[in-house]
Amino acid sequence: MSIHDKLKEKYNLLDQDLEVHLEGLLYSKPLNYWDYIQTDALLNLQTQRSTLPDEMVFILYHQINELLFKMVLGEIEQVAKQDHVNAELFSSKLMRISRYFDMLTSSFSIMRDGMDVEQYNKFRTTLTPASGFQSAQYRKIEFASTELINLIDKRFRDTIDRNTSYEHAFEHLYWQAAGKDYKTGKKNYTLAAFEKKYKAELIQFTEFYNTHNLWSKFKALPKVVREDENLIKAMRHYDYTVNIKWVMAHYNTANHYLNIGGKPAEATGGSEWTKYMHPKYQKRIFFPELWTEKELKEWGTNV
Repeated sequence: MSIHDKLKEKYNLLDQDLEVHLEGLLYSKPLNYWDYIQTDALLNLQTQRSTLPDEMVFILYHQINELLFKMVLGEIEQVAKQDHVNAELFSSKLMRISRYFDMLTSSFSIMRDGMDVEQYNKFRTTLTPASGFQSAQYRKIEFASTELINLIDKRFRDTIDRNTSYEHAFEHLYWQAAGKDYKTGKKNYTLAAFEKKYKAELIQFTEFYNTHNLWSKFKALPKVVREDENLIKAMRHYDYTVNIKWVMAHYNTANHYLNIGGKPAEATGGSEWTKYMHPKYQKRIFFPELWTEKELKEWGTNV
């Protein structure tokens, strides 16, 4: 079958006239790199809040993070929406995701060594009350990776099960502690603003991924596939990379800038970041059954 015949077949299926589309090619412009990548738009998305030059490093770095988060979500979606997942596909997607997080982890040196401490501690005051805690894409990565119970604040996990409403579970997610007084129920501005913008979207997202997350998809595989050594290795690598290596790289960078003189400064969003961020406190673990009892108990303590 010729290219013309294949195109005609394609457009017939779309109930479209191929000749009209071919005629449109006569008037279309050739594609350039800068048009395809939208370079001009991309390079004009940085708006500083201060006159300090190192703030640009901070903005660009976080924008790169968000782009990588989008890549991670794209890989997870391919597994989530696949009816029949084999070990090879699952492993390859997990390793892609892990490479993105390996890159995110190693790139923290850009922040740690790429900004002047004095400049950072000046321009950071202009960012209050914004916080990286407000990254909706990162929250989606967590929801898409594991069952909701594994993201519940460990203090409340025994009170929540699959019959619990999403609304109630959402109120007890581990990151609520970064901006909520559980005694009074009062939320700080950072958390309240985040929920106002994203809560409905995140709950809707969670309704699908509650049964299509990576952990649920893995547990639904045939026993012989679940016992595949390469797949288990890929699952553990992803879990450790995201919930210990990447988190600790973030923690150590924050510690470099905020723990000056042995007295930790408050995060711009107001969270007690030393406890909120460190993996040993919340024990965020995507695939708990793939770790030994000793590994679970010591999670985040030997880093």
